Amino acid sequence: MNNDLNIAEKLQPVVIGGDILAYSWVRELHRAYGITRTIVLATQDIKMLSSSSFTDYRLIDGLYEGERAYEALEAIAAEERAADPERILLVLGCDDVHARILSRGKKRLEEAGYVVPYIDFDLLDEITQKRRFYELCEELDIPFPKTWYFDCGSGPDTLPADEFDYPLIAKPSNSAKFQAATIEAKRKIYEIESAEELQQVWRSIRTSDYDAELVIQDFIPGDDDAIRTLTTFSDASGDVRVVSGGVVVLQDHDPTALGNPLAILGEREPEIIECAKRFLARIGYRGFANFDIKFDARDGSFRFFEVNTRAGRNTYYMSLGGVNFASLVVDEFVCGRLIEYREAYRPFLYCCVPEYVLRRSVGNIDRLAEALACIEFTDEPYPLHYLADSPMHNAWAEIMRVNQIRKFKKFYWDTGGKQLK
Repeated sequence: MNNDLNIAEKLQPVVIGGDILAYSWVRELHRAYGITRTIVLATQDIKMLSSSSFTDYRLIDGLYEGERAYEALEAIAAEERAADPERILLVLGCDDVHARILSRGKKRLEEAGYVVPYIDFDLLDEITQKRRFYELCEELDIPFPKTWYFDCGSGPDTLPADEFDYPLIAKPSNSAKFQAATIEAKRKIYEIESAEELQQVWRSIRTSDYDAELVIQDFIPGDDDAIRTLTTFSDASGDVRVVSGGVVVLQDHDPTALGNPLAILGEREPEIIECAKRFLARIGYRGFANFDIKFDARDGSFRFFEVNTRAGRNTYYMSLGGVNFASLVVDEFVCGRLIEYREAYRPFLYCCVPEYVLRRSVGNIDRLAEALACIEFTDEPYPLHYLADSPMHNAWAEIMRVNQIRKFKKFYWDTGGKQLK
């Protein structure tokens, strides 16, 4: 590691994925260091990325298969090192599957010349199993929802559905395995309204190739603005160095993306921060972690749902809060710099939808007023809009933003706010 490294000249970032986080890495690396070429690997042509002035965009089949990803990354490393033996390669992923692939192959990728800013696989695999996550929460006095577990590989043909109160939530214990599985009418999270629906969901998952656990949880009432998000960055000892978070003003309601925040209002909640610090220190976590939490108005608690062992899809909000999130990875893993403790809560609204969607979708009038006021003084609240990038990139970014009107009509307005099933 070298504190005097010329980042713009020697660092070559490689990003796997084609979503909002992929572009957030690209733009914030450019904004922090002037890096004008980030190699982006994806399985399809995502125009807002392939049209960017700052991406070397490459289509690679099978990126969700570990061996194919490793081979592609090794080929890139050989190519880059042949051009410049002193080139430093940094690999970054965008979702749970990428995090697992990069963590599992960390030693192999490091031997190829990459800096791999992900925790070791044994720890990643442990804490991303929701049963183990909740065991740790119980040990550390961190609130979480009342939860039941059923093994999809060897569990019963039918569930004791009449024993539950409805509505309830059903979701996979292992999100990465679930994402790769073939399941009829698959949803990211299932909002279950009856015993009959629970049995139907169980049959579709139980007979699929997903063989981990299904988690059934108490439904915590509340609109989107009951959801909280928290992003942390920790050093090698597990101490949190930077934290940011907020209240989810509006989430995605597409069944395949439910839970992804589309509008986040910066808001500091001390209880959430302290819980996350206890958790990360307990396991010696290093790097980015992203926590999903919901406020339970029934008892005033903040209940933790899961930890994502990576930067979240929306971690750009940390930059809006005052700390360039990409620079933290470079400081900690590339340069070995000491990162001073900071809280990135400069007032912000992270927002991926037109104002019209906010006005029509947000039921809490006070939250809506806060959001609309905050967006007026947030510089570039939409992570895909970046004036320094090409006009074509920004045109595609705007197309994606406006397309949210069509999506919300289909998945939210026309359903009366119910999950489309």
